[in-house]
Amino acid sequence: MMDDYSLPFWIYLAVVTVIVGGAMKKVLTSHLSTGPTLVAWLGATVLVERLWAFCLPALLLLALIGLAFSLYSWTRTGPPPVTLPTEGKAVFITGCDSGFGNAAVKRLDSLGFDVFATVMDLTGHGARDLQRTCSPHLTLMQVDITQPQQVQQALLDTSAKLGHRGLWGLVNNAGVCVNFGDAELSLMSTFRGCMEVNFFGTLSVTKSFLPLVRQAKGRILTISSPAGDQPFPCLAAYGASKAALNLFTNTLRHELEPWGVHVSTILPSSFKTGHSSNHVYWEQQHKQVLKSLSPSLLEEYGEDYMTETKDLFQSFAKQANPDLSPVINTIVEALLAPQPQARYYAGPGVGLMYFIHSYLPFSISNRFLQKLFLKKKLMPLALRKQSGLDLDPPDLLNNNNNNNNNEK
Repeated sequence: MMDDYSLPFWIYLAVVTVIVGGAMKKVLTSHLSTGPTLVAWLGATVLVERLWAFCLPALLLLALIGLAFSLYSWTRTGPPPVTLPTEGKAVFITGCDSGFGNAAVKRLDSLGFDVFATVMDLTGHGARDLQRTCSPHLTLMQVDITQPQQVQQALLDTSAKLGHRGLWGLVNNAGVCVNFGDAELSLMSTFRGCMEVNFFGTLSVTKSFLPLVRQAKGRILTISSPAGDQPFPCLAAYGASKAALNLFTNTLRHELEPWGVHVSTILPSSFKTGHSSNHVYWEQQHKQVLKSLSPSLLEEYGEDYMTETKDLFQSFAKQANPDLSPVINTIVEALLAPQPQARYYAGPGVGLMYFIHSYLPFSISNRFLQKLFLKKKLMPLALRKQSGLDLDPPDLLNNNNNNNNNEK
């Protein structure tokens, strides 16, 4: 019966197979949870059903299913991955006062790396914690990556301690997210501040330390964000800086391949780091934005609209994962894997997000992103007036009444 089908049919079947197979491969290698993996296998089931409908001989079909199952089982239960030794390897990591950087220093130090870590304050809690818990192999440096003189001094100090050795790993971790709210409501200083730290600061460190990394044929790891690839609402300043960083990192990966240097980007999901759980920080940011706006712009958007955005960010931050181990494990993997990946999705949901972004129609991925991040209920005040909507929704009014009662 297979002879009854024309050449275009087999071309179509090959294209379908490649698309479904590529989607499955992306899902299964993206550190996803059981749910998305099940979706991938359902896609494979649909493909099998199509093959069966097109009269593929049953014996051959069973053989294909068995082969696919065997390959999948082998990848899931095979021998542990081979890792490189840590002896004699040095790593320079930025932004270690708290969060990913602080936790990564402790792990890398415990594994036997010679760690050079930068902090903003050598007398701060994070620096004292590292000095107390880590081995004498740890070298702490006070470095603001936006200050070229401090970066150059850190390079000189690191080179002096390394001697004739090169630098195995450069981990670009330092970054800031000092913005929430619509792009029109964000300060120009916020855009510049994000670019100065997240892009130009990382660029300065990378260019300065590249000769040491090339000498060791080592690795460059950059902690970035999905906001640099996808348009998260109310994160324009942060996302734009990370987008510039992602493009620079991708370009660098191609350019350094002939030198034997591996370049990887790590894309974490939502974790509790830095100021994310600091209520005072969010209130200060909110007040600063309100003070900076012109009366006309504040009137068009409405203070309640901006308050809702602040509350949503706080709520999102509270739900973030306090366990940083997915990112720390990924940093270790990227430093010690014989062939590190170009991109790592660290934490639940990131791989699924990129899968939807890459394979589903734009309208679906766009709506998914909006529903995933900030679920705003209020429109700007001017739009509510134009639409004749209730300017004081019942649920918002009830919340205000409850707050007043609590204050009493």
